[in-house]
Amino acid sequence: MKLYLVQHGKARPKEEDPERSLSDEGKSEVEAVGKFLKKVGVKVTKIFHSGKLRALQTAEILAKHIDVELEKADGLEPLAEIDVWVERIKDIREDIMLVGHLPHLSRLANYLIANNQELDAISFRFGGVVCLEREESEDGKWRILWIVRPEIVR
Repeated sequence: MKLYLVQHGKARPKEEDPERSLSDEGKSEVEAVGKFLKKVGVKVTKIFHSGKLRALQTAEILAKHIDVELEKADGLEPLAEIDVWVERIKDIREDIMLVGHLPHLSRLANYLIANNQELDAISFRFGGVVCLEREESEDGKWRILWIVRPEIVR
């Protein structure tokens, strides 16, 4: 199983836009990442997003490029506990994408890789994707397969 963790694209400042929609730069960067994901053949069964506008817009742009359904899901908010997704992904065998926020995504990734959510080993970036892969073994260890940041694919 591959798990794609995506930090939402760069959003407008709260003072300018209380809903925090994606900025023009954020949209452009996520578009570039979406094109890259299509080019390298990323396929997921579903993209889950937090429901916050910036995450929804990021998920919509990516879904357009990799042609997949979106679903709003709980437990992806910035300060959500990671236990919800640690448990959910135990039973998932298909590749999925989670579009969310920091610090949640960072904590989840660090827990899956090193069993320590406070490790801070991965540098997430607005609009970036961290691809984790679970081994097909009894303990189902996770490892980083690759990371792409918008500035790499633009």
